[in-house]
Amino acid sequence: MIQPGNVFKDNLAQLPSIDGIERIDLIDGKGAVAASIENKPGKQGSLSVYHYLKQAFGTLDAKAAEHGLAVFAEHTADARNRPGAHPNVDRLRDIVAGGEALKIDVIAAA
Repeated sequence: MIQPGNVFKDNLAQLPSIDGIERIDLIDGKGAVAASIENKPGKQGSLSVYHYLKQAFGTLDAKAAEHGLAVFAEHTADARNRPGAHPNVDRLRDIVAGGEALKIDVIAAA
């Protein structure tokens, strides 16, 4: 597990590659897809973090979400100040605050 610093770009450099991943689906307790993060520009940082959380924790529970917020670094503070600007950070904040844990499904590229 990485020791996140204060700069997202530096944390990102320590995460596993997302080559070969099409998207990540986040599955709620009823088995429904609560959200998807696609491997496309503007989403690849979030995809990397969630992929790493899957490898490090197996599931997206409060402990994993708290670590994810540390990995997102300055984006976590920005998300607090601008709700909705960083939905993938907001989701982690919701889980830390007592929201439902989610299953992380990594979908390989075809």
